Amino acid sequence: MSKSPLTPLKGLRVSSHQIPSLGRIPNTSIQKKPLLIYHSAFNPGTSASAIESHLTNIGVVDPRWQYTMYATSHFHSNTHEVLAIASGKAKLCFGGEDNPQRVEPLVEQGDVIVVPAGVAHRLLEDIDGGFTMVGSYPKGKNWDMCYGKEGEDEKVKGIEHLGWFDRDPIYGHAGPALDV
Repeated sequence: MSKSPLTPLKGLRVSSHQIPSLGRIPNTSIQKKPLLIYHSAFNPGTSASAIESHLTNIGVVDPRWQYTMYATSHFHSNTHEVLAIASGKAKLCFGGEDNPQRVEPLVEQGDVIVVPAGVAHRLLEDIDGGFTMVGSYPKGKNWDMCYGKEGEDEKVKGIEHLGWFDRDPIYGHAGPALDV
């Protein structure tokens, strides 16, 4: 039996953030589901391919890409997003850089971020030049790109009707995403 790539759930540290809307960026104001950061969820040295394999085995989200984060604030109106940090360290911004209640965490290899639909996010700084994430979305969902601009209002209204996770995307039958 292979060793789990995860920190045991009982030892997991989680940060939870409600972020108010900013202009046309809804953040967590529609569904009231928080931005969640699972600190060091994956054990040190867990590769991107091992993260993808784990996510596929849990079966809640589909890993879709390995990349950094865009440097432009954007959000998704049609899906939630799960970002697993595969390598490096970065400072990110959630909520919009002009939002006084934005969240600017320093994240690193092993962290996982559950980004609810509507939450603006962007890269502020790639600390060591090797920041890579595994980006995943709930089964059957594709992502759109919204920027808080005029003409996106109808897309944003759809956030209200999106379902939340019925299983935790990282831990399965138990986990922080089920406790919100």
